[in-house]
Amino acid sequence: MSDMYRREFLRSGALAPVAFSTARGAVARGVRIEEVRFSYEDFRYRTPYRFGAQSVDRVTLLNVDCRVRTQDGRVALGFGSMTMGNAWSFPSKTMPYDTTLGAMKVLAARIARITGDYHETGHPIDINCALEPEYSRAAGEVSKELKLTEPIPKLCTLVTASPFDAAVHDAYGKAFGLSSYLTYTADFMPYDLSHYLGGDYKGESVGRYVLPKPAPRMALYHSVGASDPIVESDIHKRIGDGLPETLPEWIRFNGLRRIKIKLAGNDMEWDLARVVHIDRATTETQQERRVAEWFYSLDFNEQCPNVGYLLEFLRRLKEQSPACFERIQYVEQPTARDLKADRANVMHAAARLRPVVIDESLTDIESLMLAREMGYSGAALKACKGQSQVLLMAAAAQKHKMFLCVQDLTCPGASLIHSAGLAAHVPGVAAIEANAREYGPAAKKPWEDKYPGIFKVRDGMMDTSGLDGPGLGV
Repeated sequence: MSDMYRREFLRSGALAPVAFSTARGAVARGVRIEEVRFSYEDFRYRTPYRFGAQSVDRVTLLNVDCRVRTQDGRVALGFGSMTMGNAWSFPSKTMPYDTTLGAMKVLAARIARITGDYHETGHPIDINCALEPEYSRAAGEVSKELKLTEPIPKLCTLVTASPFDAAVHDAYGKAFGLSSYLTYTADFMPYDLSHYLGGDYKGESVGRYVLPKPAPRMALYHSVGASDPIVESDIHKRIGDGLPETLPEWIRFNGLRRIKIKLAGNDMEWDLARVVHIDRATTETQQERRVAEWFYSLDFNEQCPNVGYLLEFLRRLKEQSPACFERIQYVEQPTARDLKADRANVMHAAARLRPVVIDESLTDIESLMLAREMGYSGAALKACKGQSQVLLMAAAAQKHKMFLCVQDLTCPGASLIHSAGLAAHVPGVAAIEANAREYGPAAKKPWEDKYPGIFKVRDGMMDTSGLDGPGLGV
């Protein structure tokens, strides 16, 4: 998409706030928000998780309850939950962890008030489209009031708003006694996709790009953090909590066949040695298990200085270990998230070798189209960016035949159920990352007996067949 076309697309108002209307016969299918409440839960990680330039040892969950009323008077309660993920969504070189987390909490309170005060009747996606500009405005106000040295980024605003959006979607589905994924059709939505994504989607519904029933099983990606021990000799002192502590132990414990590798991105020799070390340990373990096929994803978390680093890394890895290279399924966001700042840093050559997936950069349709123009061939869908936005991005990515995966933000408990439901309902998703079972297992205790297929992984797969109940399945 050219700059001129992109500007014209944005001026067309495709993503402008909307009010619910009688279009397409959906007048009786709107809901009105009556009450919004929120609370927090805090958990310590069993071991620190290092990714990119960050190391995290805790998580704060933002839990949201929402009550809605249909136009014929039915009342339903919805629930949403998401890790606040400030280290990833609001990385800062000038502010400590507690400052950015505190800013997100102040913003959450503003978002709760904005959402609770919205009294127009509509579908959850239209409600979110109407509220998102208000959320952004609130983020700017909070940044000024708290005198933050860096303003709250759009990505951080999406993460903070995501459990509110999820709660509305969940309540909406429950109000009609349906899985939320059955409510993205013309029977429920007054507008087709062209209203949100432009004329290429004329006559298409969101539901066209969503599975009405969840895929029964989803392949799981296990994350290996940059400071995680690989084999026994890497361990200085065991945690001793009964869970695996080395990669071979995790492979045997969950029957893993997909390994996500966190890399430095600014140390070629370390990155190469790390991947080869992981491949050697994995190969030995899989051979013992008589498993012939498994895959890796590589995540540089934006740390590569340029695409040249990635190309050199892939070239040298292929020379050192052709079998390891062949097992790479995709590469995740190798360079900085601000794509506009370096338009010459394109991914076309790298994407010819392996799918290159946009992650941190993906905050709206404009960024998705820019990423495609710059050679990115895949998209990482994340529940933490909001159910409404992810559904629209999933539709656009499918339209353009992009590689799809669902990535984690160390989603514990209910947020993992939401993420798994999303992965199971989007056609073509290669796999789902789920690393809270490694770093924050305590958060799953209230949920694992009710959703054993999500929290008790067997054969490297999640059983997602049961995620078809009312709402988002939580």
